[in-house]
Amino acid sequence: MKKYQAFKPVQVKDRRWPDKVLTQTPQWCSVDLRDGNQALIDPMTVEQKLGMFELLINIGFKQIEIGFPSASQIEFDFCRRLIDENRIPDDVIIQILCQAREHLIVRSLEAVKGAKRVIFHLYNSTSPAQRNYTFGMSRAEVLAIAVDGVNLIKKHSVMLTNTELSLEYSPESFTQTEPDFSLEVCEAVKDAWFTYGTSKLILNLPATVEVCMPNQHADQIEWFCRNFSEPDKVTISLHTHNDRGTGIAAAELGLLAGAQRIEGTLFGNGERTGNLDIVTMALNMFSQGIETGLDFSNLTQIAESYRQFTGMDIHPRTPYSGDLVFTAFSGSHQDAIKKALEKRTTVIKQPAVDSDNYEQLQWDVPYLPIDPKDIGRDYEAIIRINSQSGKAGVAWVLKSIFGIDLPKAMRPELGNLVNIHADQLGREVTADDIHAIFSEHYCNRNGSLELISFKGEKIKEHNGKTKLSAEIRIADKRHKIVGKGSGPVEAFVAALASVGIISHEVLEFHEDSLGKGAGSQAIAYVLLRSAATKAEYWGVGIDQSITLSGLKAIVSALNRSKILN
Repeated sequence: MKKYQAFKPVQVKDRRWPDKVLTQTPQWCSVDLRDGNQALIDPMTVEQKLGMFELLINIGFKQIEIGFPSASQIEFDFCRRLIDENRIPDDVIIQILCQAREHLIVRSLEAVKGAKRVIFHLYNSTSPAQRNYTFGMSRAEVLAIAVDGVNLIKKHSVMLTNTELSLEYSPESFTQTEPDFSLEVCEAVKDAWFTYGTSKLILNLPATVEVCMPNQHADQIEWFCRNFSEPDKVTISLHTHNDRGTGIAAAELGLLAGAQRIEGTLFGNGERTGNLDIVTMALNMFSQGIETGLDFSNLTQIAESYRQFTGMDIHPRTPYSGDLVFTAFSGSHQDAIKKALEKRTTVIKQPAVDSDNYEQLQWDVPYLPIDPKDIGRDYEAIIRINSQSGKAGVAWVLKSIFGIDLPKAMRPELGNLVNIHADQLGREVTADDIHAIFSEHYCNRNGSLELISFKGEKIKEHNGKTKLSAEIRIADKRHKIVGKGSGPVEAFVAALASVGIISHEVLEFHEDSLGKGAGSQAIAYVLLRSAATKAEYWGVGIDQSITLSGLKAIVSALNRSKILN
């Protein structure tokens, strides 16, 4: 195949980045108000841009590229409002983008008059394709554009007073440019800038179009850093795009290779396939125990604000921020998550563990790379149910939302009922759906058998057993029955057998409380087995009375068995 050729990697002997580990956060620069804005069908209004700027400030960004003020009046006006209305915190540096053209440079400097700290981001294209097709220029002519741009910035920056001005230079399409030429241009920019005695220079090495594998990108960055003459005088910055779907991986490996700064956008908004997603990259680092300096503890609200300002949506499978990324439908996944969360809760409640030190417990829950609570998500949404789900997921939903802790032996049967219901619906079943299925099939079931009243007492002459007297209705006929057993449930089962109801054995019986406090209801679960048919039936009873909840569970199980029909 001749139309497409394999990327020619830069040769790096004894490369060092593969053995390195990320241990600290880079400098973060948001370009949402420039790259993210220019990628929108309908660019943000000034008011929307103001809202986005405040959002970025609240997240913790200290460097924000606010736009391209020479490109349009809206961009210029937005820049002026930030400055004139004193909206820029003292610890935040605004950044503006500009091509290396004199009239654009002048207009851009006019836009930032009065700002305390400004990064002037200068760029020009350097790749062979750009030189040949777009500009028709030689390497020497392209290099001259970059140097001339630096000199023009210094020439016209005299209009700024009391402004700390830094330079960022980007050889656009760095990853598609010959490595030696990228190095030559950046060396020339460095020499031109420091001729004026300026001490701050950012060299931004953009993957304007992602054209190679992340390891090859890391080689490009390491080669550049190792061959640049005065690396201590500059900050190496990365600006990756996502054309191959590996923009984040390329940036992470680029940091290992020597970069110190990252440009990107919230949720990866940008032209074509988008920019680097700072949310994902920062939370990747957060999951490795690195403090990022960015606050995503209320990521749901951040996502909603982003949608409001940009009109863009977030795919439900986007790492960390997608609606479904902490949700398990698979039965085995649900079971593992449920058991791990319950085990951790048990550990936290032990006297030896201070609940205030919850954050010190190492996070190791299967299928959840971080604790959803750390980004403002809720455990209730972790497990959701469809036809692919299992018993553990159904049990988790009932427990986490409704406080119903199903006996383990009961879970497969209810899980199967829910799966059948999901198949019939052809969609996800909600928590309310699950609760309705549980209630309809098991709870206080009506039928041929009805408990009208009962009276229980301890009988000492029978080794402390319980004697229970009750009035029941079978079909249209009432019966007064009496039975004895080790407790009210067993006595009730014996009493029912006395009037011809098939004898049953109580295989399991569980009692619990729904909620807390004096007004909470009791819930009882019972599993009966017919002595004659060996068939087994679950029943559930709910009542203010603990005793009555158990008797209602027996009635529910027998009505479910339909032996009285």
